[in-house]
Amino acid sequence: MELTRFAVSTSALLFSETQKSQEQEREERGYQCQHSCWLIQQCCKISAFRIESRKYCKEMEFDKDHCIRMNDGNKIPAVGFGTYSPDAVQKSKCEEATKVAIEVGLRHIDGAFVYGTEEEVGRAIHEKIADGTVKREDIFYTGKLGSTFHRPELVRSCLEQSLKKLKFDYLDLFIIHTPMSLKPGPDLSPMDENGKLIVDIVDLRQTWEAMEACKDAGLVKSIGVSNFNRRQLEMILNKPGLKYKPVLNQVECHPYLNQSKLLAFCKSKDILLEAYCALGSQRDKMWIDQSTPVLLEDPVLGAIAKKYKRSPALVALRYQLQRGIVVLFKSFTRKRIEENFQVFDFQLSEEDMKTIDGLNKNLRYLNLIQLVDHPQFPFKDE
Repeated sequence: MELTRFAVSTSALLFSETQKSQEQEREERGYQCQHSCWLIQQCCKISAFRIESRKYCKEMEFDKDHCIRMNDGNKIPAVGFGTYSPDAVQKSKCEEATKVAIEVGLRHIDGAFVYGTEEEVGRAIHEKIADGTVKREDIFYTGKLGSTFHRPELVRSCLEQSLKKLKFDYLDLFIIHTPMSLKPGPDLSPMDENGKLIVDIVDLRQTWEAMEACKDAGLVKSIGVSNFNRRQLEMILNKPGLKYKPVLNQVECHPYLNQSKLLAFCKSKDILLEAYCALGSQRDKMWIDQSTPVLLEDPVLGAIAKKYKRSPALVALRYQLQRGIVVLFKSFTRKRIEENFQVFDFQLSEEDMKTIDGLNKNLRYLNLIQLVDHPQFPFKDE
């Protein structure tokens, strides 16, 4: 009898211990399941963060010289120096400013046939080559096809005139300055008796074929466009027999006009976006409405600049770089040129990038209203 009670008691104890063990195992499995779910959630959060960060932090695409590879394999420095000079006084300063930019470390020089400064810019570059600061291959020079040269038989003529003024054998990048063609002739801004610009009707797909021929001839390394909207880019991209697609589209772009839709489209086609007026504008009375707000005086931009102990200009430039945009700036002052080239020395947070995104007003400083009736006017759609 005692043996029987002992056996029953032992069996009950074993059953109880087994039950506890099974319950403990279920709890452990439940914990492991919950822990696995938690780990998956954390991994998802990290992935989402990385994806979001990738949206804003594009420095990983730069090489050691802060260059970005274009779709044709050539590289472009991510920061460029602009040489537009609206009057004789500023044109006289352009040569010295270009030399200063090269001395500071800038290697990307943005010019154009219609700027009328290519002789000055060429002299500056050749002087810095002569004194050993740079070699020709160190410089990335962008030239632009004038609007009076859109007819395919005139494209090479414009390019050759730029090469002669610059005393270069080739351009690193040659872009169509604007999709709006003007009447050919010696006057770069042909006017009728009423003071209206005289337009020309040209199929830009034929213009592009002439640009491709310039590349094939070795006169330019890369070709692109400027001030093109999505529809006009698609016209080139969908052209039968397209040999080279544009490497970039240079457009007005800044926190008040962040071009987010055009940027997304260009990225989807492996076309870089390049920003001019990245600091707002120089407020040239000939082109700019003086009542428009001054970007660099924006209090939100100023507060972010104060946080990073940088200037609003540096923050505006850095904003574009982290979006994967090539950025241009212009100055005639050594101090500002040196300061603006420090754009690689800091990084904006994801939160601050989003805050700057929120400044967008779709405000265009350079609206070219003089050409609003042109059939290829680009700013009526995105």
